[in-house]
Amino acid sequence: MPQSERLLVLLRHGQSEWNLKNLFTGWRDPDLSPLGVEEAKEAGRRLKARGFVFDVAFTSVLVRAQHTLDLTLAELGQTGLPEQRDQALNERHYGDLCGLNKDDARKKWGDEQVRLWRRSYDVQPPGGESLKDTVARALPYYCQFILPAVLRGQRVLVSAHGNSLRALVMVLDGLTPKTIPALEIATGVPLVYRLKADSTVESKQILTD
Repeated sequence: MPQSERLLVLLRHGQSEWNLKNLFTGWRDPDLSPLGVEEAKEAGRRLKARGFVFDVAFTSVLVRAQHTLDLTLAELGQTGLPEQRDQALNERHYGDLCGLNKDDARKKWGDEQVRLWRRSYDVQPPGGESLKDTVARALPYYCQFILPAVLRGQRVLVSAHGNSLRALVMVLDGLTPKTIPALEIATGVPLVYRLKADSTVESKQILTD
């Protein structure tokens, strides 16, 4: 794979133990569930089958993203890859909702309020971050560290979270505060971007099989 390809692969961590229990997770730090372990390995197998090789990886400071990265790289036979960890890539902080069951939250506050907290662009849960807040920390990190690596010709793998990756995809795909709520990023499914020299997207592929 040529160095000039400007390759960026985004990977949401596999299912976590708290995803399995239907709990708001945010900055809490559960590990992967057994299914999540398999999803991470499968991501590595899909990437390997297509011949992907990486030069550097970025991840959050949360174990579920780091474990996903480790398992994926192991399947690729690329353990020991240079890796940068930063809380800028952490999941949205759900504040007072962290640790609560999502169904219990709906019973307490109503379906519409919980939907706004989870899916809107700029509505903050109590004591937590909106997606807009997540964009405000993830995007500068992307611009300062991840994007320059891609534009230098390094092949980059980012293992992070649903909302920190939604923040990046919002920019890459040109989504707006009105269109971003509909975006879902599946666990363990690599999003493969190839960028132009001006940092815009040349192509995008979702590796669902």
